[in-house]
Amino acid sequence: MQDLFRRNMTGIAGASAISIFIVFLLVSCGGGGGSDSTATQQTTTPSSPTTPSTSTPTTSSYGLAIVQLQAGTQTISAEIADTEAVREKGLMYRTSMGENEGMLFVFSEATSICMWMQNTYIPLSIAFIDQDGTIISIDDMEPQTEQEHCSTKLLPYALEMNQGWFSKNNVLPGSKITGLP
Repeated sequence: MQDLFRRNMTGIAGASAISIFIVFLLVSCGGGGGSDSTATQQTTTPSSPTTPSTSTPTTSSYGLAIVQLQAGTQTISAEIADTEAVREKGLMYRTSMGENEGMLFVFSEATSICMWMQNTYIPLSIAFIDQDGTIISIDDMEPQTEQEHCSTKLLPYALEMNQGWFSKNNVLPGSKITGLP
């Protein structure tokens, strides 16, 4: 009887050891139905390969939407000023702007556009643009002045760039701007 008791105990101890080992394997491999986030991450695979994003941001550091425009061979990243409040502030209080960066003023309908440079510290050039993207006129504007610079007809767009950008890049009246919203 003692021999039978020892065999049963050995069998029970062996089964317990095997059970503990299986539980250990399940837990360490993420099985067992737990909510281990590491296991979920290991078993989740993307449905398509991921590649690093190389596109430009869709909003500026000022929280404004950005549109990519094309002017001749140049690509412009322009912040969109499409509300009255944003158009009124424009580029005021800024001290610099990137070489191919600007601000596109968008109006819901063609209007007489007049700009000035109060509280604007960057010398700018402004292009007045019609509905099909043709530049009608370009004007240079000096910082911190209240002289008005107005379109010669009703237009839906104006594009401000660093002063001299248009002439430097051979973008003149009659040139087309593409990518307008």
